[in-house]
Amino acid sequence: MASTTPTYDETRPEPAASLARMFYDRIAATPDREAFRFPAGEGWESVTWRQTGETVRTIAAGLLALGIRPEERVAILSNTRVEWLEADLAVMCAGAATTTVYPTTTADDVAFILADSGSRVVFAEDDTQLAKLRSHRDQLPDLIRVVTFDGQPDGEWVLSLHDLLALGARHLVDHPAAVDETVAAIRPEDLATLIYTSGTTGRPKGVELPHRCWTYIGGAAERLEILSAEDLQFLWLPLSHSFGKMLEAVQLQIGFPTAVDGRLERIVENLGAVRPTFMAGPPRIFEKVHAKVVQTVQEEGGVKHRLFTWAFGVGDQVARARLEGRRLPRLLAAQHAVADRVVLHKIRDRLGGRIRFLVSGSAALSPDVARWFHAADLLVLEGYGLTETSAGTCMVRPSDPVFGAVGTPLEGTEVRIASDGEIFVRGPGVMRGYHHLPEATAEVLSEDGWFATGDVGELDPVGRLRITDRKKDLIKTSGGKYIAPQPIESIFKAVCPLASQIVVHADGRSYATALVTLDPEALVQWGKAEGMPTSDYAALAASPEVHDYVRSCVEELNGRLNRWETIKEFRILDHDLTVENGELTPSMKVRRKVIESAYADLLDSMYAPA
Repeated sequence: MASTTPTYDETRPEPAASLARMFYDRIAATPDREAFRFPAGEGWESVTWRQTGETVRTIAAGLLALGIRPEERVAILSNTRVEWLEADLAVMCAGAATTTVYPTTTADDVAFILADSGSRVVFAEDDTQLAKLRSHRDQLPDLIRVVTFDGQPDGEWVLSLHDLLALGARHLVDHPAAVDETVAAIRPEDLATLIYTSGTTGRPKGVELPHRCWTYIGGAAERLEILSAEDLQFLWLPLSHSFGKMLEAVQLQIGFPTAVDGRLERIVENLGAVRPTFMAGPPRIFEKVHAKVVQTVQEEGGVKHRLFTWAFGVGDQVARARLEGRRLPRLLAAQHAVADRVVLHKIRDRLGGRIRFLVSGSAALSPDVARWFHAADLLVLEGYGLTETSAGTCMVRPSDPVFGAVGTPLEGTEVRIASDGEIFVRGPGVMRGYHHLPEATAEVLSEDGWFATGDVGELDPVGRLRITDRKKDLIKTSGGKYIAPQPIESIFKAVCPLASQIVVHADGRSYATALVTLDPEALVQWGKAEGMPTSDYAALAASPEVHDYVRSCVEELNGRLNRWETIKEFRILDHDLTVENGELTPSMKVRRKVIESAYADLLDSMYAPA
């Protein structure tokens, strides 16, 4: 059984007792440095750590005035915005625990999460989220108040954030030390966060993450020594996801400022305005950038396409030479100077021009996409973790970049590979269990602290982890061959700029097939370039021209696979997969079983006898 051994630096100080204490320590260390930057009118507004502390302390006092007690749950139902962070930090400082809820969650699932968690207060972004709560109010007996950022308050059950701040200010007049005393009483094992796994099957499970998980992650990230207080983060990730929460803990530990705006449609515009030094995201965001650039250049054709292809070819040669520690030949160095000046720098400029590295997590990133970014001198560092491990288990280091692997474990975390390839993790970042589900907890968490991830992987000779697939997603054909669908799906997205999702199917079948969906924006752009001026997704997806194009991409994919893995048939769906239809999790993972059930007839048609 392959495994890693944790290493510790005994000279380093003990982590803070809680996230709330980390926040207090950050204010004390750098009170007048910028903490957050957020959209305001036509520009951006900044607040210091001291100003943030005053706001957070007042909100926390408001929660105490409402009767919130230690480890009681307070939910946040909102898109990523600065108020989300202020509310979360206030929950921490009130000694309570944050229940995170994706804003795209259906009203029924919102009701389930709030009821199962026993949430006492909810921060709801706007009237859309308030409607979900009002429609299921009779199912939420524990919910005493709702606080809205932008919605319409009613003065009773629903308060505005301004109302809560006023309540907190009055409470501090009568009890000036209330929040400080609460923060001092929080222990490392007290519950900080209750995050419901999006779940590819069944109801989500609440993952209990105590304060020690997040303080450990913050400290371990600092010990990587790849970020400093001089960095600037652009944060758009859903803070309801453990990945986003992890970045919050890292910021508290290191002290860099963060520009916050969760509006997906403004990411590129915001990068140009903010000019951050790093940004994190799931693979889909990097796939979309890659696909958009490649597709646009392909459509322009001619000299531009040839120049682009040449420049990225030169960039790739240079990137590989640097990875291998080889000196650049003079001719290649001269070619690279031209390639960078004419083409490559434009990619960096689109991302603000100051990016030191990007971080990809939550799913596997195609090595081809990572190498493409690296050819443009944009290093994408891949990491690995689950909600149950506080999102932080392994990380690729800039000093040892490698594509197709997720790096070595964080200091203090152990990883081992079982005989069947399953990855097990042990360390301070592992959850304390599933909420109200002791049997489910016992199934994955051993008495000596090993968590069974359900992922399959391998460790290379220097301890870097490579993820093969999800254990439950491995496919066994009727011929007895095993197929790992995720790597195949990852390659396809790299070779097909139009692709949004692909679901490989072969379980119990004699060969592999696939269902394909296309990115609506890319599809319309492609159609116009091909003289098909319609924005009707279904019509374009059903056209022979699109089918032929996707067929060529499948053939390119097959050329890189083992014979038994190749896709023999495929079907293009007349719509993209969505969270709302239950086909994707809120973190954009495919619900494979849901897809296979919903499209059983379509899948069967690819195996029907001739």
